Amino acid sequence: MDVLPVIIAIASLIAGIAFGYLLRKMVTRKELQSSENLAVRIVDEAKKEADTIKKEAVLQAKESLLKTKAEFEREARERKAELDKLEARLRSKEENQEKRIDMLVQKESNIENREKSLQQKENALQEKHERLNRIIEDQKEKLEKIAGFTAEEAKAQLIQSLETEAKREAAILIRKAEEEAKRIADKKAQEIIAYSIQRYAGDFVAESTVSVVNLPTDEMKGRIIGREGRNIRAIEAATGVDLIIDDTPEAVVLSAFDPVRREVAKISLERLISDGRIHPGRIEDVVRKVQGEVDKIIQETGERASFDVGAHDIHPELITLLGKLKYRSSFSQNVLQHSIEVAHLTGMMASELGLDVREAKRAGLLHDIGKAVDHKLEGTHAELGADYAKRFGEHERIVEAIATHHDDGRNNNLLGVLVQVADTLSAARPGARREMLETYVKRLQELEGIAKSFNGVESCFAIQAGREIRILVHNEKISDDESLILCKDIVKKIESELTYPGQIKVTVIRETRVTDFAR
Repeated sequence: MDVLPVIIAIASLIAGIAFGYLLRKMVTRKELQSSENLAVRIVDEAKKEADTIKKEAVLQAKESLLKTKAEFEREARERKAELDKLEARLRSKEENQEKRIDMLVQKESNIENREKSLQQKENALQEKHERLNRIIEDQKEKLEKIAGFTAEEAKAQLIQSLETEAKREAAILIRKAEEEAKRIADKKAQEIIAYSIQRYAGDFVAESTVSVVNLPTDEMKGRIIGREGRNIRAIEAATGVDLIIDDTPEAVVLSAFDPVRREVAKISLERLISDGRIHPGRIEDVVRKVQGEVDKIIQETGERASFDVGAHDIHPELITLLGKLKYRSSFSQNVLQHSIEVAHLTGMMASELGLDVREAKRAGLLHDIGKAVDHKLEGTHAELGADYAKRFGEHERIVEAIATHHDDGRNNNLLGVLVQVADTLSAARPGARREMLETYVKRLQELEGIAKSFNGVESCFAIQAGREIRILVHNEKISDDESLILCKDIVKKIESELTYPGQIKVTVIRETRVTDFAR
C-alpha cells in the first residue's frame, strides 16, 4: 500500500522530466531556425547596404572629380590671364626701351656735334687769348719803356704808397679819437685816478701750508715714526699737524693750514730731535711747553706791533690776532710786517690830508686781522676782520675801513680809501712780494724781445720790475703817426703772447736831436 504511491510519484517525475526535455528540444529547434532566418536576413541587408554605400562613394568620387576639374580650369584661366598681362607689360617695356635707345642714340649724336662745336670755339678762344696776351705783353713793354720801371716794381710802389697812406690816415683817426677821449676824460680825471688806485691791487693770496724740519740723519725718521707708528701718531694728535715722511733725504714735512699750529709742531719736533728722547709722554710735555711759549710770543709780538705803530688800548683778543699774523705770509710777504707798513703809510697820508693820524694808523694796522682766522671760519678776511673789530669795540669808521679795503671804493669812507691805497702800495712796492728769479728774468727778456721784433725799433728797456717798457725808435724810419700805430701793435702782441699780473705800460719815444758846437 505504501510502495505504490512512491512508484506513481517516481513515474510522474520521470514523465515530467521527459516531457520537459522534449519541450525544451522543440523550443531550441525553433530558436535555432529563427536565428538562421535572422542571419540570412542580416546578410541580405548588409549586401543591400554595401551596394548603397558603393553607389554613394562612386557618386562622391564623381562630384569631387568634377569640383577638382572645375578648380583646375579656373586656376588655369587665372594663370593664363596673368601671363597675358605680363606678356603685355613686357611688350610695353620692350617698346619703351626701344624708344629710349632711339632717344639716346639721337642725344649721343647731338652731344658729339656739340663737342665738335665747342672744340672749334675753344680753339678760336685760345687763339684770341694768345693774340690778346701778345698784345698785352707788347703794351707792357711799351709802358715799361715809357715809365722806366717794370710792372712788379710799379705794383710794389703802388702797394707801398697805399699802405703808407692808409697808415697815415689810420694814425690821424686814432690820434683824433684819443684827443677826443682825453678831452672828455679831463672832467673825470680825479675820480678815475682815485678808483684806479683803489682797484689796482689784486687780491691774490698764496698761503704756505707746509714747513720743513731738517734731520741730522735719515735714521731719525724711524725714531720719529716709533714702534708701530706710535710716536708720529702722538705728534699729530698733540699738534693737529700732519707729518709727511717720504723719500726726501734728511727732511720731514709738516702740513697744516693753521700756521700757528705748524710753528708749534716745528719747534716741538726740533727740540725732540735735539734732545733725542722721543716717546709719547715726552712728546706731549714738549708740545705743551712750546704751545705756551708760542702763545707768549704771539701776545708779545701783537703788543710790540701796536706799540710801534702807536695804536693803544686795543682789545687783548685783537692783540692776539695781530701776533698770529707773524706766522702768515702772502706772496712771501709777511702779513704782520705788511700791516705795520700799511699803518705807517695810512698815517702819513692822513697827516698830509689833515685827518686823525692815530685812527688812520689803527685802521691800517688792523685791516688784515681777518687773515689770522680765515682758514678756520667762512668768509673773506675783510669780512672776518671787520666782524672781530666790531665785536671787540673798535670804532665804526675803522670797522668799515677794514670791511671795504678790497672793494672798488665808490662807497668807502675817506679812511677806507686811505687804507686801500696804503694796502696797494705796501703790496706792490718792489721787493714786497717775491717771485722766482728765473721767471722774472725770463719775463723781462720776452718783453724786450717782443719790442725788438718790430722794424724801426732802436732800443728798448724794461723798467719798474717789468711793469713798464720804454722803446726808442729811429726818427728817420718811424714818423709820429707811425709811432702811435707801433705802440698799439706792441701792446697787442704783449697781450697775446705774455702772461703777467696787473698791467704793463708801453711808451714809444721818437725824438730828433740836433747837436752843434760853439767855437
